[in-house]
Amino acid sequence: MRTDKRKVALVGTGMVGMSYAYSLLNQGVCDELVLIDINRKRAEGEAMDLNHGLAFSTSHMKIYAGEYKDCSDADIVAICAGVAQKPGETRLDLLKRNASVFQSIVQPVTESGFNGIFLVATNPVDIMTRITYSLSGFNPKRVLGSGTALDTARLRYLLGESLRVDPRNVHAYVMGEHGDSEFVPWSQAMIATKPILSLCEEEGLACRGELERIEDEVRGAAYRIIEAKQATYYGIGMALTRITRAILGDENSVFTVSAMLRGEYGQSEVYAGVPCIINKNGIQRIISLSLTEEEMKQFHHSCDTLREGFEGIL
Repeated sequence: MRTDKRKVALVGTGMVGMSYAYSLLNQGVCDELVLIDINRKRAEGEAMDLNHGLAFSTSHMKIYAGEYKDCSDADIVAICAGVAQKPGETRLDLLKRNASVFQSIVQPVTESGFNGIFLVATNPVDIMTRITYSLSGFNPKRVLGSGTALDTARLRYLLGESLRVDPRNVHAYVMGEHGDSEFVPWSQAMIATKPILSLCEEEGLACRGELERIEDEVRGAAYRIIEAKQATYYGIGMALTRITRAILGDENSVFTVSAMLRGEYGQSEVYAGVPCIINKNGIQRIISLSLTEEEMKQFHHSCDTLREGFEGIL
């Protein structure tokens, strides 16, 4: 990966893509941002709009509408293209509609000579990341999805509210599918180094019922947002930005991204949301948590759901 200039190529200038782009600009995460969309005129308009805000930011980003050939020297190609999730529609329902879209994206990106990292946000993100890996032929460490990073942020926010603790001091994860079969391994949830389950016994703090309510709220958050405003985009845009910063900054930070499992948690050849160390090479390694027997069953069920969804697509 080049170190002289941080370049991101964004494919898809819908609400998710542009929330990501706007967040990149405000945080000054990269030096160059190219917007690619099947609707070239829209990409040009979005580039103009962002550029007009440069004078009010601390960033000196070069922002422009481009083509797939512009991916050749990018550090990251972020894919946010695809059809949106409809009210009442599961992420897996989106699969067939979005799989064909990706076939028209990944090939021209790789043909450009791109040798960086694919970051996928399109839903169902775990399966779309698996499709990107299959189409690109890249090392799976360089193909990752946003996974359950946003779900984990939602979990920590809600736990922070319930426990009256800054969410940044809550250490808990959502694992598995970014969807209906995702789950929280409560045995691994902590405030500092204190297990949250032990707090269930302390007066005035979270109890088992409250934890179940929080987990249900996390799992159904996207559906409620879509019902209210037709789409979710701010949260995922900021999650993508944080992952991008970890890659470009070679941070070795931990995020629950969608990663290819190759023996971890007893699973192989499936992409799912798991805690991973992220740096300039993509996924440096997957962290294997000590799940309980019941949590392991939940994780295997989630992986089976994803594996079944992927079969027969390519």
